[in-house]
Amino acid sequence: MARLARLAPTDADAEHTSGGKMAAAISAGGPGDNTLAAGTLELGGGRRCWLLAVLAIATLWPTAAGAEPRLLGRRDPLKADASAAAKEEAIRLIPYQRLDSAARAKIDSVLADTALFRRLPVQVIPCDPEMYLFLVEHPDVVVNIWEVFGITQLAVNEIAPDTFRVVEEGGTTGTMELLYASHDTHVFFADGECNGPMTGRPIRGRALVVLKSGYVRETDGQYYVTCRLDAFLQVDRAGVELVTRTLQPIIGKVADANFAQTTAFLGSLSRTAATNPSGVVRLASRLSEVQPPVRQRFAELAQQVAAKATEAAVQPGEVQVVAEEPATSVR
Repeated sequence: MARLARLAPTDADAEHTSGGKMAAAISAGGPGDNTLAAGTLELGGGRRCWLLAVLAIATLWPTAAGAEPRLLGRRDPLKADASAAAKEEAIRLIPYQRLDSAARAKIDSVLADTALFRRLPVQVIPCDPEMYLFLVEHPDVVVNIWEVFGITQLAVNEIAPDTFRVVEEGGTTGTMELLYASHDTHVFFADGECNGPMTGRPIRGRALVVLKSGYVRETDGQYYVTCRLDAFLQVDRAGVELVTRTLQPIIGKVADANFAQTTAFLGSLSRTAATNPSGVVRLASRLSEVQPPVRQRFAELAQQVAAKATEAAVQPGEVQVVAEEPATSVR
């Protein structure tokens, strides 16, 4: 977990960089093809730690700040928070009563011996709610898109419903399980081993990640998603001192960057679907590491996002805070 696994392109990979990001045309035939020039997909730069990057997930903060007041709290939501108060609140927000005994046991195994806690800065992205939920709940889709563009050393494969095998070429391996999912709360549990130059030896650990989300629809029909991620990290006894004293500052900064870049990617993908759905449909057909029904659902969602965008362009409405689950389930 301390290893900074290469999940997205570095600046050296980018054809054009601006603030650590690049824009690349989605291509049915390859990254250099211009068949999808009508829509562009932004790919974040940098290296990421898979245990703290949940896919989850371009901001315009003032526009969507009212999307979910419960996410904001009294502290500055745009800054990370590792305080005891934030940790206690994060634990209270875990939907224990809706989890089975096996899921509760996994959560307790992390909370009973947490080495690190961090509430990452709130992110706000322009993104269709159904596309957002689909991508959060199917991290294999996101990573396979990166694989298509040749910009990742990570592999994520669904091995059982809501359970994913994660392998990084540098030696990080593990499983990630979606324990709970609703329109506003996702709880992930990860169990894995890191073996890289920064650790010097294999370190085993577990992570609990709680993603809270809120939605607002503007008068022009554009949806914005507000999301906040609480991360709990537990490591084996032999690795506690290394993680807490040496790697903690690095892990925190990497996690913040991961979350911002990944959520920006989700927003960029949603915007591309709205403007160039046929290109995203062709992209979906190339996702060879994704189960066919999931691949098909991704293509369908791209077309639905475009249809909603077209309808909103001719039928402007009022600002709406979306308090209920989106009408069409993506699970």
